[in-house]
Amino acid sequence: MTAIEFVEVGPRDGLQNEARLVATADKLQLITRALDYGVRRIEVASFVNPKKVPQMADSDAVCAALPERDDATYIGLVLNTRGAERALATGRIDQLGAVAVASDAFAMANQGQTRAGSIAAVREIAALARSAGKTVQATIAVAFGCPFSGEVDPGHVVEMARELAELGLAEVALADTIGVADPARVALLVAQVKAAVAPLPVRVHFHNTRGTGLANVWAAIGAGASVVDGSLGGLGGCPFAPGAAGNVASEDVIYMLERAAIETGLKLEAMIAANHWLAGVMGRKLPGMAAQAPPFPAEAG
Repeated sequence: MTAIEFVEVGPRDGLQNEARLVATADKLQLITRALDYGVRRIEVASFVNPKKVPQMADSDAVCAALPERDDATYIGLVLNTRGAERALATGRIDQLGAVAVASDAFAMANQGQTRAGSIAAVREIAALARSAGKTVQATIAVAFGCPFSGEVDPGHVVEMARELAELGLAEVALADTIGVADPARVALLVAQVKAAVAPLPVRVHFHNTRGTGLANVWAAIGAGASVVDGSLGGLGGCPFAPGAAGNVASEDVIYMLERAAIETGLKLEAMIAANHWLAGVMGRKLPGMAAQAPPFPAEAG
């Protein structure tokens, strides 16, 4: 049976673009619920300029109160060495999540640097992580398309992945930051990147902006991706990517994979209960579909 590792990004990517500030206590409850439904890798916070991403202004407070778990990996997103130093200083972040960018236009909007500069930043972050005894992974943002410059050359993405793989990373991820990917291109690019970075795992991060998110997850797994991101309820977006809608919903991904006999180790009923709780926190129904449908098979409810 195929097995997939799942990364819950709701506490960071799910909330970062929300106008309604979420209380630190609710973020911690979201993390606790993710642990309860079986997730063992969680993106808990980002260490970025709070003026640009106000939702993440309490990242230090969130980290200070994280549940003590020997079986969980807490991930902190960082864009530069200053962010990496902040994350490491909390003493609670197990893995740094760095970001390289496949287009110069988006790299400038997101990080104030060129595409090459973003790779150099990952190199510095990886060195800091190693010196602190921590692991680091890197995500290639806008790997399937840029909101400013349009199409992204897949060859550039493959070369970036190959260069990043030489930095001692735990994995390389491909992110469809603005939700423009389609299953055919996903399958081709994931296969090419997998070959380029072997034996490192390939992780995928999809947004459902145009309704292709779940199809892209399926295509990516078929092409060899072994780690999948999702956000509870389908929340998410990027403050620097105009029109970027939510991530694929964690519970929708797990429903699809478990029905296909792909092992995830997660508890769907607990995820749906967490969706309903989070909807109350956010004051609205969330985009995820599995939590809006009756249980199937019926006895599962």
